[in-house]
Amino acid sequence: MKVVFSILLSLFGFSSLQAQLLPNAKMELMVDIVYLSSDLLGGRETGTPQEQMAADYIAYRFQESGLSPKGSESWMQGFEFDFKPNPHGEVEERRTGHNVVAYLDNNAATTVIIGAHYDHLGMGHFGSRHTGEPAIHNGADDNASGVAALFQIAEAISGPAYAANNYLFIAFSGEELGLYGSKYFINNATIDMSQVNYMLNLDMVGRLNEEGMLVINGAGTSPVWKEVLPEIKQGNIQIKTTDSGIGPSDHTSFYLNDIPVLHFFSGQHADYHKPEDDSELVNYQGVTDISAFIVQLIGSLNDNGRLVFTKTVDESADREVSDFKVTLGVMPDYVYDGTGMRVDGVISDRPAEAAGVQRGDVIIKIGNVAVKDIYDYMDGLAKFNKGDKTTVVVQRGTEEITLKVKF
Repeated sequence: MKVVFSILLSLFGFSSLQAQLLPNAKMELMVDIVYLSSDLLGGRETGTPQEQMAADYIAYRFQESGLSPKGSESWMQGFEFDFKPNPHGEVEERRTGHNVVAYLDNNAATTVIIGAHYDHLGMGHFGSRHTGEPAIHNGADDNASGVAALFQIAEAISGPAYAANNYLFIAFSGEELGLYGSKYFINNATIDMSQVNYMLNLDMVGRLNEEGMLVINGAGTSPVWKEVLPEIKQGNIQIKTTDSGIGPSDHTSFYLNDIPVLHFFSGQHADYHKPEDDSELVNYQGVTDISAFIVQLIGSLNDNGRLVFTKTVDESADREVSDFKVTLGVMPDYVYDGTGMRVDGVISDRPAEAAGVQRGDVIIKIGNVAVKDIYDYMDGLAKFNKGDKTTVVVQRGTEEITLKVKF
């Protein structure tokens, strides 16, 4: 292990003296983030050889952290998908992405899932905010930071103070394309999902600011969260919580399956989804403190048993275009490849719920617009203003149902 880290340190510009001056944990954290967000990995686009390189490294680090493989094939869980570099264009190719799945088995009755996505935007074919020539989007904060924190947490929770649960660590791919990896895992889990206690998601934890403000989303998904979170003290971390269990990251897939979730996030910044999201801008002490905060949280819940799940009022996360004048209030199923737009979740107190739309419905028409895919759905939605009334036609099983909607 030390030989590998010495080689990586030399490759990426760290001197032996610098390494000697760093605590082992922080040195490992730096090497993990620097490697995962290096040009060598080409932006970790899902289904590419560079994604596989990242997956192999993550599997190696999980093993070094004392975990066992828990994928469908050793550490890996492959999933196929249609890749569209232009979301409004034709399918370019069929690809295979890879979740990396690892397990700490304490012979407990319940399992905690701790996850972070490792894919990013490659050369910026999709989702990029960069306006220049194509360039490698290294994604140091988004989300090499979260993946590196997984290793830190795994190495810290092997003792009896954490033994009331088993722990499943998942590095998801396909998150940037629409939560592909986490959605696939939910439908093809390598453990008994009925035994899952709660899920913690780390996405963009690399830019903790000077005030130490850590955003924790999902605090309304179980009553226990707001009881225990304020009691945890680590470094200069100050927490800000939101209730919703739905958001543009992998915890959403678990919340929609009635599992308590939290999403840890150190904040937005100007380099988000740009080539400038590089490792030299990461707050490494901040990542260390966030990891330690989560370890404390896990320990504080060791004697709590099974957490109660609470459905939240989901304020803003149905992933519809923000420029729209109206919202239907559904979570699209981004991995559905049939005709229409399948509903993965219905958000409380929104028009869809009032109209009777149900999870699993496939929207095939909105107003006069035939819906063949999510883009037709968006085009149809864009035609309405607040207060307008229309009809939405859904396929529910073998039945075609017309519902009345008021925006």
